[in-house]
Amino acid sequence: MRKKIVAGNWKMNNTLQEGLALTFRIIDLLKEKPVPDVKVIVAPPFTSLHPICELINKEGYVHLAAQDCHQEKSGAFTGEVSSDMLFDLGVKYVILGHSERRQYFNETDAQVLAKAEAALDVGLRPIICCGETLEQRNKGKHFAAVKKQLKNSLLKINPAEIAHVIIAYEPVWAIGTGENATPEQAQEMHAFIRSLVKRKFKKEAANTISILYGGSCNSKNAKEIFSQPDIDGGLIGGASLKAEEFVAIVRAV
Repeated sequence: MRKKIVAGNWKMNNTLQEGLALTFRIIDLLKEKPVPDVKVIVAPPFTSLHPICELINKEGYVHLAAQDCHQEKSGAFTGEVSSDMLFDLGVKYVILGHSERRQYFNETDAQVLAKAEAALDVGLRPIICCGETLEQRNKGKHFAAVKKQLKNSLLKINPAEIAHVIIAYEPVWAIGTGENATPEQAQEMHAFIRSLVKRKFKKEAANTISILYGGSCNSKNAKEIFSQPDIDGGLIGGASLKAEEFVAIVRAV
């Protein structure tokens, strides 16, 4: 059975105290009216992971993700953080291949695969991102672009591990641009991604893997988007920085 998930990607936002306050408020809101059928995840910057993990362990209600990891276990990689280090902190999930990592840091599909394998090796659950640019969509190449990304990353993962992976579809043209994918456009791509999983890993994997939508989702459009049959929740950016807005999205699943 597919798990409903809403993950908040804070990106490079919030000091430690701001992050703790935001997490505590999210937990408070969920305590008031729990949503037991939805897994709620927050992904703070690296500098806040440990204190927020302690708060989460004490209070419950939410789970912790990192925004990236390195593919090597250790070594001379100044500024990087390994999957072992994250797991040791108590992190459960890690976002990989986000469009901003691809755009600003030239991250490749091969790197995404290597990072996912490193994460799975230590028990982290990777949230593997994919998505097309506006140019690719306008040229009718959006399916080909997403297929290529997944063919070179997700679809090369050991079949025995695929049940531990989450996919996030993020149309790059609908992130922070004021543009929005329609629920029908989002559903069409989610169904396509699920068909790729089915073709590679068989029907059971396709029926159990969660695929999240990550394109400017907010409390106003969340319910309509999440009502689509192949959309299992969201990877939320800016809207996850406001507790009330984020929890409203959680309640829309």
